[in-house]
Amino acid sequence: MPLHTKILISLLLGAVVGGIAQVTLGTKNEGLKWFVDNIATPGGNIFLYLLFMMVVPLLFSALILGVGDLGDAAKVGKIGLLSLAMTIILSGTAVVIGVVGVNLVQPGKIISEQKRSELVAQFSDKAAADKNLEAAKKAPDDPPVLGFIPKNPFKEINRALEGGLLPFMFFALFFGVALAAIEPEKAAPVRAFFEGIFAASQKVIEYAMRYGPIGVFFLVFKTTATLGFELFGALGVYVLLVLAALALHQFGTYSLVLQFVAKRNPLQFFKQMRSTMMFAFATSSSNATLPTALKAAEDEVGLPKDISSFVLTVGATANQNGTALFEGITIIFLAQMFGVDLTLAQQFTVMGLAIVAGIGTAGIPGGAWPMIATILVMFKVPAEAIGIVIGIDRILDMSRTVLNVTGDMTIAACVARLSGHNRQVAEV
Repeated sequence: MPLHTKILISLLLGAVVGGIAQVTLGTKNEGLKWFVDNIATPGGNIFLYLLFMMVVPLLFSALILGVGDLGDAAKVGKIGLLSLAMTIILSGTAVVIGVVGVNLVQPGKIISEQKRSELVAQFSDKAAADKNLEAAKKAPDDPPVLGFIPKNPFKEINRALEGGLLPFMFFALFFGVALAAIEPEKAAPVRAFFEGIFAASQKVIEYAMRYGPIGVFFLVFKTTATLGFELFGALGVYVLLVLAALALHQFGTYSLVLQFVAKRNPLQFFKQMRSTMMFAFATSSSNATLPTALKAAEDEVGLPKDISSFVLTVGATANQNGTALFEGITIIFLAQMFGVDLTLAQQFTVMGLAIVAGIGTAGIPGGAWPMIATILVMFKVPAEAIGIVIGIDRILDMSRTVLNVTGDMTIAACVARLSGHNRQVAEV
């Protein structure tokens, strides 16, 4: 049975069993409380913590390698600069669509204030809250200049899940820029080291996802047994919002760019990409789809091999349009659920981080969650909150991967046109 099917079954079982437990026993039942505290909570947290523990190595290596790829793109000249510009424009547009959508619909505010209070209480650790309150009263030692330039990056790495994300990301990005700027023979061993770190981090996430069905069952059971089914109404609206925003970017933004920049018929383009998009949907992995995309770019879409191989290979890591859109919506949605009203400035911060996260998100199933958890902590939302939505992520992961892969091909088509290397095959 495929892993995503197991996770979906676990989600449904957790919801049904948790709902039955709440209705028959009541939330104040001592036996149910004991089971939630001693079995369900640790069982779900094992899954979450396997993801959390990879935040630093995965994000650090992915950002360095992603910036290195973009740096290499800039060195290539016109093709590289065009690719970089298109990546920034499309990622920025994707995040704006997501953030505007989640503010208009506000799916996280659907639940009642009573349920919101219960939700906050469920995820609150009084001891940790008291500790954080005391720490907040004290001026931090060697605070980052301007809030993001660290004096000691290892201190920020140590507190990446406690609010040190921006300084940590700045260090990784700056290091990546420097690595891309030095002589290739000197950079090669360092790059190889981080490629190993990145590959190992991906493998750990793969192991965590194998435990996912058990973890998701306990996470959903805990939430349903404590809060009932009201939460699922908000989750349903959230899922529909994400899918609608992804569809708007896929068939709206990309169509306009293809029509007016690449000078291609969007319908014909999507038809030529259909096998690649289906493969992306099935695998939920930009990296796994890369060989199929490379073949389709030359044989079906009619892109020059030198341009398509460069843009698609870099884009598999450094251009994650769909993931950036999804992360923007998810972060603000969970903040709404926990009663955290983000200011306009904070939402712009979310948008910027989501765009950068497109560079630092692994192109594998589940690769977005460590990044989302880290950003949530910045806005005083518990990282464990991702447990509310992670069980329904599979269909969203499949859909945003299609967007990621289509975005790479769209950029390649635009670059081919703008650089004067365009060619098209006959409609198939």
